[in-house]
Amino acid sequence: MELGFVSAILPDASLEDVFENASGLGFDCVEVMCWPPGKAARRYAGITHVDVLSLDENAIDQINVFQEDYGVKISALGYYPNALAPDAEEAQLASEHIKAVIEASAKLGINTMNSFIGRDWTKSVDDNWPKFLETWKPIIECAEQNGVRVGIENCPMFFTNDEWPGGKNLAVSPDIWSRMFEDIPSDHFGLNFDPSHLVLQHMDYIKPLRDFAGKLFHVHAKDLRIDQHKLDQVGVFANPNRWHSPKLPGLGDIDWGKFFGTLVETGYNGPVCVEVEDRAYEGSQDDALRALQQSHNFLRSYVV
Repeated sequence: MELGFVSAILPDASLEDVFENASGLGFDCVEVMCWPPGKAARRYAGITHVDVLSLDENAIDQINVFQEDYGVKISALGYYPNALAPDAEEAQLASEHIKAVIEASAKLGINTMNSFIGRDWTKSVDDNWPKFLETWKPIIECAEQNGVRVGIENCPMFFTNDEWPGGKNLAVSPDIWSRMFEDIPSDHFGLNFDPSHLVLQHMDYIKPLRDFAGKLFHVHAKDLRIDQHKLDQVGVFANPNRWHSPKLPGLGDIDWGKFFGTLVETGYNGPVCVEVEDRAYEGSQDDALRALQQSHNFLRSYVV
């Protein structure tokens, strides 16, 4: 396995700065964010460390030089929009840019990109399904044509009133993953697995590692703490931001020894990338770097 981090935590850094920091902190790889240039309202979104729309041969050569000079690989290209948004223009732009990131991944020889399925959060899973098939069958066909694997992160994308009631990502549970992979059967369609999202839903985060071993394309390392005293006051039907906190690995409720022990047993030998969303480390870039160093120190004993 290779230990890395998601570049979204360094929004103001250049791509070379990302590589330099990764190397200096002792990481092996980085998942690089590839949003379309411009700002986004959502936290950790709208970050462009690689602009895939202007990825010419010179840019490709420079990225390859960075990887070689700093001894740090790109684990995947990341872009996490809502390709099933009820706004048709938003959904179309998201879908087209996902394809552009897939094509860029092939050009760079990375051959993995990570994303969300998306969802119309006002509709049920069943009512979203026709749009899911209409949107994602061509995307996965694009991935197959380019020899790129698409890893879907299992984040519910429901935290506040903005995502109520259904959240903005369909791919939240093993039941839905099975349905996805049955309806779009492809070796290029899998998971970017994050155990914290199952902890949020009070679900087993170990069993799916075995059940979906063949679909584990990429792994995020993020911890999560259920604030039981708050949950006891508001209940699970309250917006999740009222009763949970994303944490650095080792500071939440995940048993990382058990997690990595099972991950090794599945035969997984890919990247594990820290995703920092711990608000205690958001004051400055120095805080972000401290979070990355702390996460590296904690996880390195599991990824050697």
